[in-house]
Amino acid sequence: ELALKSLGSEGLFLFSSLDTNNDLYLSPEEFKPIAEKLSGVAPVSEFEEEETPDPSGEILSVVAKFQPLVMETMTKSKDGFLGISHVALSGLRNWTAPTTPMSVMLARQFKAFLPPKNKLDLGDPWWIIPSELNIFTGYLSNNRFYPPPPKGKEIIIHKLLSMFHPRPFVKTRFAPQGAVACIQAVSTFYYTIAFRIHAEFQLNEPPDFPFWFSPGQFTGHIVLSKDSSHVREFKLFVPNNRSLNVDMEWLYGASESSNMEVDIGYLPQMELESTGPSVPSVIHDENGNVIDSRDPSGEPIQFVFEEITWQQEIPWEEAARKLEVAMYPFKKVSYLPFTQAFERAKAEKKLVHSILLWGALDDHKPLSASLSVPGSGRTLRETVLESSPILALLNESFISSWSLVKELEELQTNRENEFYSKLADLHLEKYNFPVEMIICLPNGTVVHHINANYFLDITSMKPEDVESSIFSFSTNFEDPSTATYLQFLKEGLQRAKPYLQT
Repeated sequence: ELALKSLGSEGLFLFSSLDTNNDLYLSPEEFKPIAEKLSGVAPVSEFEEEETPDPSGEILSVVAKFQPLVMETMTKSKDGFLGISHVALSGLRNWTAPTTPMSVMLARQFKAFLPPKNKLDLGDPWWIIPSELNIFTGYLSNNRFYPPPPKGKEIIIHKLLSMFHPRPFVKTRFAPQGAVACIQAVSTFYYTIAFRIHAEFQLNEPPDFPFWFSPGQFTGHIVLSKDSSHVREFKLFVPNNRSLNVDMEWLYGASESSNMEVDIGYLPQMELESTGPSVPSVIHDENGNVIDSRDPSGEPIQFVFEEITWQQEIPWEEAARKLEVAMYPFKKVSYLPFTQAFERAKAEKKLVHSILLWGALDDHKPLSASLSVPGSGRTLRETVLESSPILALLNESFISSWSLVKELEELQTNRENEFYSKLADLHLEKYNFPVEMIICLPNGTVVHHINANYFLDITSMKPEDVESSIFSFSTNFEDPSTATYLQFLKEGLQRAKPYLQT
């Protein structure tokens, strides 16, 4: 109360965003972002790794490519961003190019991507940065502007993401956080490591309110020597194969409980790529003498690299799937693209279990998760969709799929394939914001559906308080959500029997 009286609500909001340990005291470390902002001088980074890389080791040149978010893909663009202050979106609108288009890094800094000794099998995932959040821990504060100092293996990822924007948060506010990797290929001296990173950016600074920019994921690969002295190639990117791939949230007031706007949009390009293999920073002749990096004509000395012969490898798609399942256990069930799911269901004579959302189900924080309403893809995937009984029944009796509303709206208007258009039409008829779970026949006929809000409402009630007989609770499972979703699936199977028998 005294702090509020002294600073006012907006002053307290700014103070709280810096006071990371909530002790109502700003340490020099907590005050540092403001000192840098006011002085315009950033001190030399002290975030050194436990082992300082050899400065005479190899160096890797990395370039950043960035195309800004397409503003017209945001839902709020449809009414011309009516009621949204220009200031709120200023950080987004002004971000048109990478902060650092090119950076030279020491090859040994990429040691963080090497596998631990117990994870040398192809496709066996490990955590580079472990997730510290789950459905029970909740999420981190929205009221922050400046990332905490990165530590250990976070340092190289923070450094890479800082090429796009100066304020990357290596640990996201929502689960699953972190970075996961697996070996995709192995040779005598090299690994190809596939990785997936969940990170987000803070686009605004005081006195504006926070604006969070959360790409669905960063993925990519690195080819590096087993002693991390040489990097053959490196690429990191935000996938752009879906029509929406970025979640955005911005606060409208000076407190954690202030109104928050949410939206989703499409980012055409956000990637980092090495310009070539890493090269020695210092060149020695056969006698150990340092020589010029250019030949007598002034041209850079050309290096010849041996061809890598891979002894074992798995396809990129398989490695990416292993990383996806590590992040999201619910993905132990395959979720096929919409039209492919119906083709598979017809071939295997199964029902389609479909989830229709405004935001993505397998991005690190689907947009619907940020809403104040209880129904969300995040809650579903972290509870019922991960439970063993649900996974078993889905694998046995259903073909699963999830889709974005926007994608089905586009499919609905596509008259080149009337069957696909009709499938989308039948789905959208049943959809209610933000998430709808649907069970249907291979021909698209919906036999059962339930909205996530209603589902979560009834599973939070006591069994005796549920008037509707649409779902019944089972005593076989302690978790009413799992019991109720299991009942939903079984009732869908029961209702479909007459159709499947004909």
